[in-house]
Amino acid sequence: MSTHFFGLTNRTYSYSHSIGRAEFSGSGMRNGVDLALGADDMVYVLNRSYENRPDGIHVTVFTMDEQYVSEFGSAGEGDGQFVWPTSISIDAKGNVYVADEWLNRISVFNADGEFQSKWGTAGSGDGELDRPAGLAVTSDGHILVVDSRNHRVQKFTLDGKFVSKFGSLGDGPGQFNMPWGIGVAADGSILVADWRNDRIQQFSAGGQWQASFGQSGSNVGQFNRPNGVCVDKDGDIYVTDWLNNRVQVLSPDGRFITQLSGDHEISKLGREKLQSNPDMIRQRALAYANDPTYDKAMVHPCAVKTDAKGRVVILDHTRNRLQVYQKDQEPVLV
Repeated sequence: MSTHFFGLTNRTYSYSHSIGRAEFSGSGMRNGVDLALGADDMVYVLNRSYENRPDGIHVTVFTMDEQYVSEFGSAGEGDGQFVWPTSISIDAKGNVYVADEWLNRISVFNADGEFQSKWGTAGSGDGELDRPAGLAVTSDGHILVVDSRNHRVQKFTLDGKFVSKFGSLGDGPGQFNMPWGIGVAADGSILVADWRNDRIQQFSAGGQWQASFGQSGSNVGQFNRPNGVCVDKDGDIYVTDWLNNRVQVLSPDGRFITQLSGDHEISKLGREKLQSNPDMIRQRALAYANDPTYDKAMVHPCAVKTDAKGRVVILDHTRNRLQVYQKDQEPVLV
C-alpha cells in the first residue's frame, strides 16, 4: 500500500511571543496603525499616538526578538514629519514609505530612517489623493496606494509618478466604500480590505476584479470593518477583522480556515517596565483578578504581515503590542 500526498496541508498556528509595550517614545508604541517587516528580522511599527501627545507620532524599529533599535519621524508638516499617518511599506532596497491621510502625501526614508523625499497632491484626479490609507510595494518596483476617500487604488512608480488606477464608489464587484488595507500575493494578485463594505476583494495584477470574500457580521467568514490584509507564501489570506477583535485566516479561494483572537504573554520589554514599577504590578493584579485571561485577547487589531519563515505578526492596536504566531504545516494524508 502506498501513501500519497496531494499538496493539501493541515495548517496550525502556535503563539510565539509578543513585542513591545505602551510608551510614547523609545522602546514602546502608542496607537500603532501599521507595521512592516524588513531585512534581518527588523519590524517597523507606525505610531499614530494622540493629537494631544504628538511626541508619540513616529516609526519605532524593533527586531523580531524584541530588541529596540531606533525611532524616526516626528509630528508636524515638515519633511520627515506626520500628522495622521496611516500605513507603512518597504521596498527591495530597504527604503521606507509612509502614508499620511491629513497631508495627502507619501514620505520616503532610507533604511536608516533618514528622510529622502515626499510626493502626493490632494484631489480626485489621476495621481491625486484623498486620505491615502494602505500601501504595498510590488515585486516589479511600483507602489500601490489605497486612495480611501476616492474609493480606489492607484499605482505609482516609487518616486510618485502616476501609472494606473482601479475601483470606484459602490458595493458591486470591483467597487469600494472607503477601502483601507492592501496586500499583494506572490503571483501579483492584489487583495484589498473594503472597509465599509465589510469584505475583501481580489484583483489581478492589472486591477481586474476576480473575487469578493465575506459580508457583514461576526460569524466565521464575516467581517466588521476589516482594515488590514496580507497574503503569505502559500497563498493563504490574513484579515484583521477590526471590530470583531480577531484575525481571520482564509484559503487562497476565500474559504475560512481559522481565526486568531489573542494568546498574549507579557513581552520582555513589558516585564522590564513592570520590574521597575511595583505599583503597576499591583494595578495589573487587581485589573485581571476576575478574568486572568483578559490580557491575552486582541483589541482592535489593525495590521498583519507574514514572512518567509511562516511567522504571522499582528498589530494589536489598543493594547500597544505585536502578537507573533508561527504557522506550521503538515501534509494531509489522502
